[in-house]
Amino acid sequence: MTSFQRARSEEQREIRRQAILDSAASMLTEMPVADISLNELSRRTGLAKSNVLRYFESREAILLELLDQLGQALYADGAARIPAGISADAPLHTRVTRLASAVAEEFAEREMLCELLSNQASVLERNVSPETIIRYKRSTYGSLEGFSGVLREVVPELDAPKSREAARAIVIAVGAYWTHAHPPANLRQVYDADPALVFLPEQFRAALERVIAVTILGLLAV
Repeated sequence: MTSFQRARSEEQREIRRQAILDSAASMLTEMPVADISLNELSRRTGLAKSNVLRYFESREAILLELLDQLGQALYADGAARIPAGISADAPLHTRVTRLASAVAEEFAEREMLCELLSNQASVLERNVSPETIIRYKRSTYGSLEGFSGVLREVVPELDAPKSREAARAIVIAVGAYWTHAHPPANLRQVYDADPALVFLPEQFRAALERVIAVTILGLLAV
């Protein structure tokens, strides 16, 4: 453990905050959210637990900010990559299925983001102050607005309200499908013993791709 020296400038404080977030990200490559503790996080960051809490009010606040950063990165990257290769002149069904495939691929490549999304409502948005939730919601709603714009670029038949609804539904589906695609050890033993009991036989990406296409086509039909 290194000795704590108070950050004197805003730049130094931001560097230390990012170091804490980077340590949390490193831990998520090794373990699920449930196994991440403030004690281990402070050890890896080289700060006492009390000093970590100078920058973030709780473990959940750290992970919530990390989720926000990862979400912003996905939506920024997706704005450039998702529409690529999808012709605006293609039939509606073709555009929707290709869009669903591209979006599912973007999420499937970001396991850390999916893991955090699967814990957002039940874990990360608890044990945090209203002020933290407000900051997170305002930031992530801005990212979602950008994501809905990407959907609308490929499928202009979606008006703004429906594209926003589609974006929200996709994010919810990512969290739910990720949970079912990554069951705990006892459930994996059951599935290994009797594959007929597997709840999500298509696995994450294929199941997500289908539900995205069904969601968009369904919204266009109502």
